[in-house]
Amino acid sequence: MRMWLLTVCALGATVAIGMACGGKEAPASTRPAVTLSGEAAAKWDTLCVTCHGKSGHGDGPGAAALNPKPRSFGDGAWQTSVTDEHLKKVIVGGGAAVKLSNLMPPNADLEGKPEVVDQLVAKIRSLGP
Repeated sequence: MRMWLLTVCALGATVAIGMACGGKEAPASTRPAVTLSGEAAAKWDTLCVTCHGKSGHGDGPGAAALNPKPRSFGDGAWQTSVTDEHLKKVIVGGGAAVKLSNLMPPNADLEGKPEVVDQLVAKIRSLGP
């Protein structure tokens, strides 16, 4: 019983120290998956994946021909540097809408479809660290 208690205390101390020292977030693989539906799924599968890749690391089949390369959604520093509103602006207005690359095309057809844009933002966020 005493050994069990010591093990539990040691484990608790390890977790507490990790949290106090700014322990890292859980890896992306442990994040809940976001399942897109309807138009959001179609946009992701036919447009976004082409450049950003299925896993969102900027490694889609069209990425090799692009300069600058597509954004990796797995970049933690970038994820924390942008707001959901910024992402929505890029999705609808393209890169030029936020003074970034014109190679990120606009999706003007999503202008009046906030539910679709929200799903895409959730997908992008789910691919971060």
